Amino acid sequence: MNKDHSPSALASTHTVLNQPAPLHGHNLYAADIALREAVQVNGGHWGEEDLQRYGEVCGRPEWIERGFQANHYKPKFEPHDRVGNRVDQVNYHPAYHQLMQLALSEGLHSAPWTDPKPGAHVVRAAKYYLHSQVEAGHGCPVTMTFASVPSIRLTPALANEWLPKITDRGYDPSNRPHTEKAALTIGMGMTEKQGGSDVRANTTTATPCGDGSYELIGHKWFTSAPMCDAFLMLAQTAAGLSCFLVPRWRPDGSKNPIQVQRLKDKAGNVSNASSEIELRGALGWLVGEEGRGVPAIIEMVSATRFDCMIGSSGGQRQATLQAIYHASQRSAFGKTLIDQPLMQNVLADLQLEVEGSVAMTMRMAQAMDHLDDEQQKLLMRLGTAVGKYWICKRTPHHAYEAMECLGGNGVIENFITARLYRDAPINAIWEGSGNIQALDVLRALTKTPEVLTNWYDELEKSKGNDLRFDRAVAHLKSQLSEMDNIEYRARHIVDQLALTMQSHLLMQTGNSTVAEGFIASRLETRGIGNTGTLPTGVDVMTIIERGNPLVL
Repeated sequence: MNKDHSPSALASTHTVLNQPAPLHGHNLYAADIALREAVQVNGGHWGEEDLQRYGEVCGRPEWIERGFQANHYKPKFEPHDRVGNRVDQVNYHPAYHQLMQLALSEGLHSAPWTDPKPGAHVVRAAKYYLHSQVEAGHGCPVTMTFASVPSIRLTPALANEWLPKITDRGYDPSNRPHTEKAALTIGMGMTEKQGGSDVRANTTTATPCGDGSYELIGHKWFTSAPMCDAFLMLAQTAAGLSCFLVPRWRPDGSKNPIQVQRLKDKAGNVSNASSEIELRGALGWLVGEEGRGVPAIIEMVSATRFDCMIGSSGGQRQATLQAIYHASQRSAFGKTLIDQPLMQNVLADLQLEVEGSVAMTMRMAQAMDHLDDEQQKLLMRLGTAVGKYWICKRTPHHAYEAMECLGGNGVIENFITARLYRDAPINAIWEGSGNIQALDVLRALTKTPEVLTNWYDELEKSKGNDLRFDRAVAHLKSQLSEMDNIEYRARHIVDQLALTMQSHLLMQTGNSTVAEGFIASRLETRGIGNTGTLPTGVDVMTIIERGNPLVL
């Protein structure tokens, strides 16, 4: 045999060098300085020990692996059983159910409702932010279950029967009537083919049966998590568009005729089943007043939009920590990537986006904890629309830039950055896309002008701290004082509402390095277009260290 083709030469071509090991075993809370500061500032200090515990759980390799499995093995739809009975069953990989069990056992769907106190929404938001970094798709039914509570409370009889099971910390995925289960999950079906976000164009009808129930006939174009035990849905009655709680099974144990037509084949959010359904005389109960369906379901939508802020902020954090970790472990052109000036600019910029997103999200969580205070209620009314628009819309580009930091590895499916990128547009599109959120802001300003006065009062607390901030607030006020073409300019206005609020909150937190970097790159035009264009003078290494998952 030729010596150049010896068995040893054929067996080994090279040694793997300069490739970072997978990141796991880190504490997602302990290493997240931005989150820890926001929890303290917004009244969640009492949850510190629990958050430290849960941050360690979310960094465990077994949970990270379950996130990958739940996405690799997508839900499968089984319309009939083996002998032809209609079952409308969606089957999930066991990892999905394990993630659901973890989320519900931690009270991510219920804690602020069952134990309301100052900081309850802040601590719950922080835990959900950590949890969503493990896997985002299964968060959809968790969020909807959480968000259904304010709507269902509008009808005391339904609340008494359903809420104890909705807020229970168990998880029962079995396909059987809600009357036989101790723990329930809730979904939502609003949009239809012909209307989309224009729900007043819905054609589904609801006819009273004479016993307090209604019969629904029609379709829903998007019904996420079709294995939930019941759904909040909109349908037309003689009084107009109304909201209904529609169970998957009837109380007598028979199947409610909610027929799944197919599952959506989505680009992202693939662990979560989203479906098209038909209602063929489905039983439903009125939620709120007849003809007042939008105000009834908007109670749920407002909470789901807030969770979109949490989830997108969590996605930004996970993407950033992956980029920083990779850059700290890999060398190129004679230096570790994290020591390369241009990479430092990119990494610090990614972290600044997280800083602003976390500050705004946790401030809105604090407002949710104090909705008995009119000022906090007004802040929440405008803040969820502004925050949902801005944070969710910033996330797809942010995910791409973080992915690029990993080079070719970043787009490979067994690196989490690929999933983060696929999932990133979901929160921006669902629960009201960008234009819907911008128009909702204008609606709030017109219908309740005091929301803007209250917003300005909040910004006033930082007046005089930075001339660039003062100029930005003055520009915002000028833009809002001119009503010509206001709808055409709505996105620009919401951009400015978001950026001035984030700048204010970062200044109030007291970290001058972060506030300076954010204001220099966001309130001045040079950096907002592309990541990695921070001006000179920003303390990039201090900012990067705040996001380093290995620095405790």
